[in-house]
Amino acid sequence: MIMLDIITIPLSFLTLFLSISIYILFSYNSRPHKRTPCPQSYPVIGNLVGFLRNHRRFHDWVADMLSETPSLTLQVNGFLNLSHGIATANPLNVEHLLLSNSPNYVKGSRFYNVLHELLGDGIFNVDGQLWTIQRKIASHEFNTKSLKYFITETVASEISTRLIPLLSKACDDNIVIDLQDVLQKFGFDNICNVAFGVDPACLSSDQKSHQNMESLSFAKAFDEAVGICSSRFMTPLPLVWKAKRFLNIGSEKRLKEMLKVINTYAMDIIRSKEVKLSINCDQQVPKDQDLLSRFMTSLSNMEFQDKEQKRKFLKDIVISFILAGKDSTSTALTWFFWLISAHPRSANLIHKELLEVAKTSPTQSSSRTFGYDELKKLHYLHAALSEALRLFPPVPINSRLVVSDDVLPDGTQVRKGWFADYSAYAMGRMEELWGQDWREFKPERWLDADHGVFQPLGPFRFPVFHGGPRMCLGKDMAYVQVKSVAAAVMWEFEVIALDGGGCTENLINPPYTLSLLLKMKGGFLVRLKRRKQQSNT
Repeated sequence: MIMLDIITIPLSFLTLFLSISIYILFSYNSRPHKRTPCPQSYPVIGNLVGFLRNHRRFHDWVADMLSETPSLTLQVNGFLNLSHGIATANPLNVEHLLLSNSPNYVKGSRFYNVLHELLGDGIFNVDGQLWTIQRKIASHEFNTKSLKYFITETVASEISTRLIPLLSKACDDNIVIDLQDVLQKFGFDNICNVAFGVDPACLSSDQKSHQNMESLSFAKAFDEAVGICSSRFMTPLPLVWKAKRFLNIGSEKRLKEMLKVINTYAMDIIRSKEVKLSINCDQQVPKDQDLLSRFMTSLSNMEFQDKEQKRKFLKDIVISFILAGKDSTSTALTWFFWLISAHPRSANLIHKELLEVAKTSPTQSSSRTFGYDELKKLHYLHAALSEALRLFPPVPINSRLVVSDDVLPDGTQVRKGWFADYSAYAMGRMEELWGQDWREFKPERWLDADHGVFQPLGPFRFPVFHGGPRMCLGKDMAYVQVKSVAAAVMWEFEVIALDGGGCTENLINPPYTLSLLLKMKGGFLVRLKRRKQQSNT
């Protein structure tokens, strides 16, 4: 019997386990059966050869080992038996964790303790009644048509006034740009507009003259705060960052400074919204459509100890949504364009689909954005984006804390206090789930063979947006955003990746970083080639 010994680092809702001072072996019986053996402890120090050989392809290494187990599940023992858990790519186990027995698998104290300063009691950092209240409010708002159209219009405006002009200039000047960096700035501007109703203008070409410099300070502070919180997760010994926090030194001192900027900015906006909301109620003028304004209206009948408690509650909710949407969209789009740049047939099919949809509402402008109803007709584009998410999910691994002893559907025993990780990255690479052609970028696997209509798959085979009670509320809106950007860019340009893009050779060792999100290492350097405009547009 082979065993796995690993230092497991607690991660947030963007969880992945990672350490550079570990010895890893994965455990399963060689006898064919569906039951994963109970963990045993073989504490080992040293022998980092296996990990060091594979640290540049960590997620692929984990996927390789999961694929070799009888039930796509690995049992994990922590370094010196300090922690225990399991990692799985089995859809039945994932369904059990996220739906069938979800009350037994929670975020828990390890998430809360690390992210409390930034997220407070926000929806992604809590369990129980606090989560239920916020989920109910958010669920109602995300299901309204008005929010869907507001997000679509916000994205379209950012695309037409900033993204396409910036890319057009780069194309005309024939310069190399880091498309990942451009998309990250676009994503941050967009989520702040949607969440707060304010514009950081990170993508603006004229930032120096932008009047709202506080928004830019907030954007920079938020980036730095998230980076420091991420480093907490990457610290093998939590005692290190906790000691720095206690002594108020180094990165923890800097975090406090950044949090002061973030909280002051957010609270100032909330107070100004309160004034505006009271005026609107008196004069019956149209309401603002951003999430903060919507949540403030929804909370009007809820009781709080005082105004400050209500303001903090609102701040925690909105900051949580900014964190969730900050880089996930840009990460998904980066890998999509990387893959498409190496698959001209798929690129041509997407452009052909765009031309067909554009016939129904022609425009005189050479550049174009696609509206909410038009986006719903783009089935092949939806399939191509889903295929990119299968191969490169923005959050490669997620985790839960076990509340009480349990047995997973494949027979794996878990104990109270263990972690239970599921790898969306590995699941997208399981031959058992996707067939022998799982390595191929193949949008057609998502389409109805007869009519070419997109066919969604269950969340436990494709857990990129999670599943069960914590299913991502913003899933539909995320697709709206990535489809809007992909359609507008591919309508106007061909994206040429300097590294060759997601060709077969590059897919063997894809250039990702080992961080909370599956960002591209070294950025995504591209040139742009303008497409010839069709006469029927």
